[in-house]
Amino acid sequence: MFQLFFLPAKDFPLASSHPTLNRQMAAKLSRDTSSAYDNKYLIVPQNRPSLHTSRINGAFEPSGCMESYSSSSIINNYLDGTQGGATDRTSPSGMHFRDSKRKVDYVLAYHYRKRIPQHLPSSVSLEPTHRSASLAVVSNGETGKSCLEQQQQSCGQHVPPEQPGLLGAQMVELSPLDALEEEKQVQREEYEHNLVEAGLEIEKDVENKSQGLSFVRIHAPWHVLSREAELLKIKMPTKKMYEVKEEGGILKKLNEIWCKLTEPLQPQVPQKDNTKMKSLSYPFSREKIYLYNIKDKDTFFDNATRSRIVREILKRTPTKARNSMGISSLIANNVYDAAYPLHDGEYEGQNDDMNERKLLYREWARYGVFYKFQPIGLIRKYFGEKIGLYFAWLGLYTEFLIPSSVVGVIVFLYGCITIESDIPSKEMCDQHNAFTMCPLCDKLCDYWNLSSACATARASHLFDNPATVFFSIFMALWATMFLEQWKRLQMRLNYFWDLTGLEEEEEHPRPEYETKLLQKKLKIKNTTTENTNEDEKEKLTWRDRMPGYLANFSLILFMIMLTFSAVFGVIVYRITTAAALSFSTNETTRSNVRVTVTATAVIINLVVILILDEIYGAVAKWLTEIEVPKTEKTFEERLILKAFLLKFVNSYAPIFYVAFFKGRFVGRPGHYVYVFDGYRMEECAPGGCLMELCIQLSIIMLGKQLIQNNLFEIGIPKLKKLFRKLKDERTEPKEINTNQSKDPQQWYLDYSLEPFTGLTPEYMEMIIQFGFVTLFVASFPLAPLFALLNNIIEVRLDAKKFVTELRRPDTVRAKDIGIWYNILSGIGKLSVIINAFVISVTSDFIPRLMYQYAYSQNGTMHGFINHTLSYFNVSHLKPGTQPENSPFARDVLFCRFKDYREPPWSPNPYEFSKQYWAVLSARLAFVILFQNLVMFLSVLVDWMIPDIPKDISEQIKKEKSVLVDFFLKEEHEKLKLIESFITHDKHRHQSGTKGQRIRAASFCQFSRSQRGSLASFSSQHTEV
Repeated sequence: MFQLFFLPAKDFPLASSHPTLNRQMAAKLSRDTSSAYDNKYLIVPQNRPSLHTSRINGAFEPSGCMESYSSSSIINNYLDGTQGGATDRTSPSGMHFRDSKRKVDYVLAYHYRKRIPQHLPSSVSLEPTHRSASLAVVSNGETGKSCLEQQQQSCGQHVPPEQPGLLGAQMVELSPLDALEEEKQVQREEYEHNLVEAGLEIEKDVENKSQGLSFVRIHAPWHVLSREAELLKIKMPTKKMYEVKEEGGILKKLNEIWCKLTEPLQPQVPQKDNTKMKSLSYPFSREKIYLYNIKDKDTFFDNATRSRIVREILKRTPTKARNSMGISSLIANNVYDAAYPLHDGEYEGQNDDMNERKLLYREWARYGVFYKFQPIGLIRKYFGEKIGLYFAWLGLYTEFLIPSSVVGVIVFLYGCITIESDIPSKEMCDQHNAFTMCPLCDKLCDYWNLSSACATARASHLFDNPATVFFSIFMALWATMFLEQWKRLQMRLNYFWDLTGLEEEEEHPRPEYETKLLQKKLKIKNTTTENTNEDEKEKLTWRDRMPGYLANFSLILFMIMLTFSAVFGVIVYRITTAAALSFSTNETTRSNVRVTVTATAVIINLVVILILDEIYGAVAKWLTEIEVPKTEKTFEERLILKAFLLKFVNSYAPIFYVAFFKGRFVGRPGHYVYVFDGYRMEECAPGGCLMELCIQLSIIMLGKQLIQNNLFEIGIPKLKKLFRKLKDERTEPKEINTNQSKDPQQWYLDYSLEPFTGLTPEYMEMIIQFGFVTLFVASFPLAPLFALLNNIIEVRLDAKKFVTELRRPDTVRAKDIGIWYNILSGIGKLSVIINAFVISVTSDFIPRLMYQYAYSQNGTMHGFINHTLSYFNVSHLKPGTQPENSPFARDVLFCRFKDYREPPWSPNPYEFSKQYWAVLSARLAFVILFQNLVMFLSVLVDWMIPDIPKDISEQIKKEKSVLVDFFLKEEHEKLKLIESFITHDKHRHQSGTKGQRIRAASFCQFSRSQRGSLASFSSQHTEV
């Protein structure tokens, strides 16, 4: 039925040569000939001829004209889906159009909602009014012509023209939702028409329910693929093959032995028949199509390349409605719900048809194959270079964690073995030494014996021993070697993946940037001046972004202060809880105050970190959006920097406090530092703060890995999928969908998966873990081991997520991991400085070294504990702070506290002693020496290991020379062929001229001898 929708015309800036252009013409006609009603009304003409309701290219056709088309025919690349049997025919594989020939390269999904008629009361008048209203005419077909005119043109019948007016019309109210839905439909039709104009072929579902989900399937024919491949400069294999040179000598033998040993660990994926030969690749060119090894045009471009080409067309195809550019704008405006390429079928099932997705699931994306290497080549082929580089980096990082884990375990075992021979621990645990320590709190705490902290001292030795210094140097060099090895692997992958010489592609502007720029242009147009610079009209300047920059600076500063406030809040909790537990009458509670406070505070820190991490991720994204970056690459880089800064501060602020600030500002007996009037600043345990730092680091690291990286990563996508499924079931009415086959098609199965949102979360969790492994490794040598165990699961978890739970991502070419490498390099350099300060300031390594070689009488560690403890006269305690009801008060004249201070009988009591300044100087000297030594070794390793492997460098040079020779040979053959044609043509021309002369002479002689006979013949002929 022909329908007229009265909608604001300004919302529909439509393209010319499109059916919807006629709607504006009809709207103008309607404004001139009919009344201007409110734009919420719909006029439905009655008494029209019966039309066949099939839709071809968005137009209604008369029933008499439809017999010439077969069922399920494709006309102008649109599916006539409502003809007989069309809805029952589906692609058996779910990967093709319904003709089972053309491959589905991309899918657009959208929700539609059909109009619900609401007839107006009969009192509504159809009289013309003089209100100025902008109207548009919208229908399911070409509304510039009436249905009778279409019948006249299509079927050749002479029908008198009839003005499409309001004759016999019935008024129907159009709700705002219907108006919005009609606007979306117009934009979809225009966009799909433009896609057809670009050469793509489209198949659409039939909207046979009142509301529901519909799909637009897109196929790129050969001429489109070849054209776009040439524009994008996609390297494709040529017919030329050349030999890949392998390293010789001992390296070759070692490599062969390694391959034999690791053969059971290799994934069972198809390999090239001859791995020693490589196809010469060259950017695709239609003029040189004879160079390429094209056996089948349908399979020459693989699925990932085809979808990438279609995505580029979708991104640059414009729509005049709302001046939007590309599919990203349409998705942002909810015209389409999603746009995605299809997976290669199911990943598990009873059928024997093997596809790349199923192969990846069997050999990579299962926990049962955790011991196997990753099929990086197949990952790159299926998901693209950017995701392939991520998993290659993650695999190399996990492999490098193996040697660091082994060394870390050896360092830990060294601490366990030498714990019994550690003299300071023995002295602290000796009951006969009887070091009477000063009270830990005012009034309620009594004097205590140092031997009661024996367990803490012995546990500290496990991590605070000379081996940790060696391990810190080792990990600094390990980080440098890891980054160097990654650069080498990256170059190797670039060579084999044909990424050498890859140029940066010009990116399309983001929809938000285009919207902001359009608003600026409209503002300038309204308030234009002669002095307006043309460049400022075409782009956003720093003046336009200044509000965003100010908001970024202030909010990031606020978030950092919020993190510090959370850390300070936990400090207050520790101080007040320790004081409260000291009031307890239970002896066990009072004796375990430090353990209780430390454990609960760390758990609170972990919970706060997890909550703030989620908040900071959302805040960083919002801050980046208000900056309005122009391209997706710029947006991603700025988002990464903001998110990393906030999450770095959030994750490491509590650890930095324990490592460098706790116990440094306590004061001394008789002159303590107080907070909140009566609460003393907390101090380190008798064995030092290193043990507490180890506990803090281990719980936060393991908690983040277990809860955030694993439970959240598994649980949240499943909850989102369940929520989306319940939402769809609730919003869609339960109607029989004749368009849906018995088995759901691949595009429907993929739509139910979670959309891919980028690699930033995956990289971020690994970068934070890299910080835990390198920054404070001196305090926790087992960190690499726990990271290794986590990553073995993480690789398979990410693999399973990509293969089974996410829609197939768009393939993106990338030569490197981008800004993440710079972050890794920065963390590696920062780790050298932090570990130097941890060893010199937090641990007792420097004081022990100074005592052994400067103050010990016999060069041993005997007497070290007594050397580090200072004396305090209990009579100098402030009134009101002495222990109450202490049984030892009368017997104790002096108590001890850990610090280098002058005794009370010296001329300068309680001032810092000479030993303090000597130890402080040694600490600073060690930091400078350690930092420069490790930096020098790192630079040396960097210099010794070339960024590009020698064999790859030679192969790249060889490839260039082979390419030049190949083209010269082809051009030489073409020249020889042309010369042979020219020579042959000349020879034919010369032989033809000589033969012509002979034939002319013989003809003259023949003509003279036969002149008489010819004359008689002529006369006879004339008589006849």
